[in-house]
Amino acid sequence: MKITLNGATRELPDGPLTVSGLLVAIGLGPTPVLVERNGLAVLRREFEETPVAEGDTIEIVRMVAGG
Repeated sequence: MKITLNGATRELPDGPLTVSGLLVAIGLGPTPVLVERNGLAVLRREFEETPVAEGDTIEIVRMVAGG
């Protein structure tokens, strides 16, 4: 399946995939992140149940501490 991830086209294996699974697949498993799917924010508690589908646009922002 093809999605747009942070502005770049990305090819992923076909099959059911959730936001949580996507984060693991790209190496961001437990990392604190903000996720937007097709222009709508996805709450962390919804990562396990929110599907990622062909053609989706996903934006991921990593949260880092700083000052």
